[in-house]
Amino acid sequence: MSQETRIAIVGAGRVGSTFAYTLAASGLVHDIVIIDADTGRAEGEAMDIAHAVPFHRPVSVRAGTLADAAGAMVTVITAGAAQRPGETRPALLQRNVEVLRGILAGVAQANPDGLLLVATNPVDALTYAALRLSGLPSGRVLGSGTVLDSARLRAELAGRYDVDPRNVHAYVLGEHGDSELVAWSTTRIANMPLQDYCALTGASCGARDLETIAVAVRDAAYEIIRRKGATNFAIAAALTRIVEAIVRDEASVLTVSTLLQGQYGIEDVCLSLPAVVGRQGVRHLLPIPLSPDEEQALRRSAEVIRNALATLDL
Repeated sequence: MSQETRIAIVGAGRVGSTFAYTLAASGLVHDIVIIDADTGRAEGEAMDIAHAVPFHRPVSVRAGTLADAAGAMVTVITAGAAQRPGETRPALLQRNVEVLRGILAGVAQANPDGLLLVATNPVDALTYAALRLSGLPSGRVLGSGTVLDSARLRAELAGRYDVDPRNVHAYVLGEHGDSELVAWSTTRIANMPLQDYCALTGASCGARDLETIAVAVRDAAYEIIRRKGATNFAIAAALTRIVEAIVRDEASVLTVSTLLQGQYGIEDVCLSLPAVVGRQGVRHLLPIPLSPDEEQALRRSAEVIRNALATLDL
């Protein structure tokens, strides 16, 4: 890690501010810049987080402008427009692309050598838009993708099968959204295929069990939003994990959203597959073996994202 590691966060809403605090508490970086069109909000969040720093390792937390993204290892974009009553999803997506266009113009001028990490939803379409609008190499533009969904899957499996989630290895692939899929054929507990683990322990993991788990993971955000209005803690932790892999050059395997270039016959769309992530961003994708049904579901998910992209003026 360099002597001075800066992360710029564009967007001081619930996700951006929670991520800023989580990152400050992690001790990973030395300088956090919070940027928002509402400068007062950015200043207030920075002040509040800075007052927590004495309880953690030293870190500078301050408000800034897009020009302050200069020198940032990663610029994390959490800003986005809220959906208006009666507004269609394509219309919201186009408005968020316009928000992104303005942000990227400033970031590209201030920090042409940094990485871009997109968290704003719909994250796969916006990651693709960021890639095209920024002109950066594909490896340096990534989205939070299904890193959070995969964590939710591990949590669901750990709870159902009474095992430490750190010993569960499982991936959610494709869109971060309704068309996502669980790669059951590669799911492992204690390095055992899930079906073998169930046979050994007497647990139930039939088709109905797996469908229940997959639906719980897919619909988790809806359930949380219905109860508290937004999700922020777990996505903040997911973003911190991605930044950790970059800052420490870990070569960690994470299901970030990135550009596919022929994997599984899918091209020119951003979605989530296991990817090796380090200081330069996405080093390479790992097209893991999938069952024929899973491959078909992944291609369907890619089409959902491609249809969304077709509505955009890029």
